[in-house]
Amino acid sequence: MAIPSAGPTAARWLTAARLIDVVRTQPGVTRASAAQELGIRSGAATELLARLRRVALLDESPAPAQGRGRPTTVLHAHPSGPLVIAVELSLTGWRVATADLDGVPRVAASTTRMGRDPMPVLAEIADVVGAIHGQHGERIRAVSVSVAGAVRDDRLVQFTPLDWSEIDLSGLIAEPPADVKLPILVGNDATLAGLAEARTGSARGVGTALHLIIAVGLGGALVVEGVPVIGAHGGAGEYGHVPFGDPAELCPCGAHGCWDLTVDGRALARHRGDPPPENPLRYAYDLLDARRTTTGPEIQRTFDLVGSSLGRGIAGLVNIHDPDVVTLGGLAAPLRTAAREPFDAAYLGGLMSFRKHRPPEVIDGIHGDDGPLHGAALRGVDHITTVDALAEWADR
Repeated sequence: MAIPSAGPTAARWLTAARLIDVVRTQPGVTRASAAQELGIRSGAATELLARLRRVALLDESPAPAQGRGRPTTVLHAHPSGPLVIAVELSLTGWRVATADLDGVPRVAASTTRMGRDPMPVLAEIADVVGAIHGQHGERIRAVSVSVAGAVRDDRLVQFTPLDWSEIDLSGLIAEPPADVKLPILVGNDATLAGLAEARTGSARGVGTALHLIIAVGLGGALVVEGVPVIGAHGGAGEYGHVPFGDPAELCPCGAHGCWDLTVDGRALARHRGDPPPENPLRYAYDLLDARRTTTGPEIQRTFDLVGSSLGRGIAGLVNIHDPDVVTLGGLAAPLRTAAREPFDAAYLGGLMSFRKHRPPEVIDGIHGDDGPLHGAALRGVDHITTVDALAEWADR
């Protein structure tokens, strides 16, 4: 549906984009509260919402009754509005979800099957993406992908645990119609998890946040005013490959002394004298379960060593980045909990003197293991709610 000739100007589309952002970041917001947030009059908000409803961007529904008083409505994404497809690729499997303008991923398909040959995996995902695209047609506006590996210029360049390298992910969009070219957005899982925590998680409203996530290895993101710092080619945040570890130890990434090797399931196994685990993530969670039912100094010493390394490294990053808060995702949160005192001692001990009296708080993230998928969905929604993208949707 085309915008009527008296429709919003570019300035009004900017206001529309801001309103959509309010709806996404404040679920259940009323029209009056949204107008106050944007600094516009009630009548202008009513007019704007009417226009956005006509082009299937936003809608409103009656709010739950709360005693006496004038009934009100809450704003939400239009049920026929634009969608993004969010894809998550991790060591333990993949998931494909859809998200509307609220940015919440709704999983459509998933599997725990992964292999060292990427082509069958990508073909299977492409089939799911194609089926969703076929079902929703032009409502699909972008595909946003989270990968547990190093990213450079929207390509997966290194997925060390499975020996994947230089993977072109454009094939995830399998043969779209000739007149449709869906954009594909590729991001590192830790970067996207940081985006999710900054927008809708523990770091919401924080100016500068440092997010760290551990699975097999450690990654993270510095998020400033809700925007991750991704570097010149999208590869920033590979904190696990900072040389905080043993310089004599060669990491599978090709560097020596990586912090990665001191903070995940591989480190836990090494401290216990076990062989390198086939699945370091599962090994770590199994050991955490064992710790809850087993007493004794040996198992606790293992977690204390890893917790100390985690705290000391975070202190180094705080000295570098000066964040307001540090959030933890994935395995990082339970590892910190399992060795709270050694973690705290190492963290405070590694901070510069002027920071010790008021260190940035280290808190658990809200999204946990789902952070990368939430982040992929939010990045996709960012892409389809620019002024140009909204105008294109309305004129389709």
